[in-house]
Amino acid sequence: MYQLILAEVKNHIGYITINRPNQLNALNKDTIAELHTALDSFNQDASVGAIILTGSGEKAFVAGADIKEFADFTISQGGELAVTGQTTLFDFIENLSTPVIAAVNGFALGGGLELAMAAHIRVASSNARMGLPEVSLGVIPGYGGTQRLPQLIGKGKANEIIFTAGMLKADEALQWGLVNHVVELAELMNKCEEIAQKILANSPMAIAAAIRSVNAGFQDGVNGYETEIESFAQCFGTKEFVEGTTAFLEKRKPNFRSEVNV
Repeated sequence: MYQLILAEVKNHIGYITINRPNQLNALNKDTIAELHTALDSFNQDASVGAIILTGSGEKAFVAGADIKEFADFTISQGGELAVTGQTTLFDFIENLSTPVIAAVNGFALGGGLELAMAAHIRVASSNARMGLPEVSLGVIPGYGGTQRLPQLIGKGKANEIIFTAGMLKADEALQWGLVNHVVELAELMNKCEEIAQKILANSPMAIAAAIRSVNAGFQDGVNGYETEIESFAQCFGTKEFVEGTTAFLEKRKPNFRSEVNV
């Protein structure tokens, strides 16, 4: 079904691997389209409670966009490239109701870092290197990098990374809040799976509401507090709310998977 990615489900976790190791998993339009399709499929599958996204090989998560694809673009084509990419993949990931964990295994540069930042949680291997080097090519990040990087690490640090086209080592990224955890490469998937299993123990409905509410705080013209109130209220009366509160009162672990028929 897919030519440029690998996708499978195991133990309620969706795994997606960008599989272009000879190109350091660089993003082109076909890869973006396949990622969208796989992510959409997992998001609509009630049996999938978390998604882990990574790159093939040990060198790169995603080393950037495929420059050959847009080197001769016009202004209008450049604008279309950014709009299509953000809509199809980067904004799409951020607004999924299923949490996405980026397993950053090596270089995450340009579009690669933008992809990781669109995910809800980031775990990096100790050999990972991250940056937005677009200004060295005479362009700026176009897949949300100028927005998500300041949200994650602050405006001043983001400016430095973008203006200098510099790279952060994994431990620096952890210190700056760009990633949640750093582990050795051999332990990367285990750590992501550990986080995914903790997510799976909780209410899928509530997690989707939490994603919606957190994102609202970063959207222009949207009152995040109002979104939280609305989402909080909508939880009441759901089967998962009944299961969660009943399990608490009965001093047992809730079984939310049965409430979503998986």
